[in-house]
Amino acid sequence: MTPALPRRSATSARTTPRVRSVLPGVRLTLGFTLAYLLFLVIIPLSTLFVRTARLGWSGFLEAATSPRAIAAYKLSVGTSVTAAVVNGVFGLLVAWVLTRYRFTGKSIADALVDLPFALPTAVAGVALTTLYAQNGLIGALFAPHGIKIAFTPLGITVALTFIGLPFVVRSVQPVLETLPKEIEEVAATLGADRWQTFRRVILPALTPALVAGVSLSFARAIGEYGSVVFISGNMPGRTEIAPLLIMSKLEQYDYSGATAIAVVMLLLSAVILISAGLVQRRAARRAA
Repeated sequence: MTPALPRRSATSARTTPRVRSVLPGVRLTLGFTLAYLLFLVIIPLSTLFVRTARLGWSGFLEAATSPRAIAAYKLSVGTSVTAAVVNGVFGLLVAWVLTRYRFTGKSIADALVDLPFALPTAVAGVALTTLYAQNGLIGALFAPHGIKIAFTPLGITVALTFIGLPFVVRSVQPVLETLPKEIEEVAATLGADRWQTFRRVILPALTPALVAGVSLSFARAIGEYGSVVFISGNMPGRTEIAPLLIMSKLEQYDYSGATAIAVVMLLLSAVILISAGLVQRRAARRAA
């Protein structure tokens, strides 16, 4: 007959040492994190909804759905999405070149990627306007063909692409650096050509980082003001972006109208970023 195992007493259970976290100060750092998010993110954003609530539903709809506001929404979201997609393609290409190839001036090219981070947005706007105007160095090349870049939605897209490119490159580049080159050789030995290797082996591993970079590029573009205010031309209903419309409302002391437009932009950005996060999680699960 098998002897019964001794029962663990309640006293011994209480005296068992608790497993502590390896990182010290978890509660303290968690408290600082929550306080930081509360005072710098949650409370400022919540004031937008509080001030907008004073308008009432009818007043909110009147301010947020005016023809001028609708045109600004379409222009801001459309150009931001276009710039993010363009950055997704060419940012991946730039990260691939910087990671996979060796060439003279590589360190300089790598440093230039971060230039939009350090350059003041107003300076970038003036420089882009000077280059892409009809009498500018680049704009003069397109003007004879009837292509106008500055003071058009195309110029806005160029500016948003400029300020959003580093997000994609810096998101994808570390993943490419850690991706072993042996997997490409294995795919080649199994008969896969270069396109099949990229599409079936490399791209699935890069998709989560690429989606994150494109999302950050869009988030940066949707609220951009400094680099766009010069090259857009600021024509209401045609080249007026939503941040500029908000500034115009504030200059006219229409604080309620400005907050109503800001709430709409905030909700649009949140929906798009949450959707991008869900896509990123699914891509990460498939890659795993």
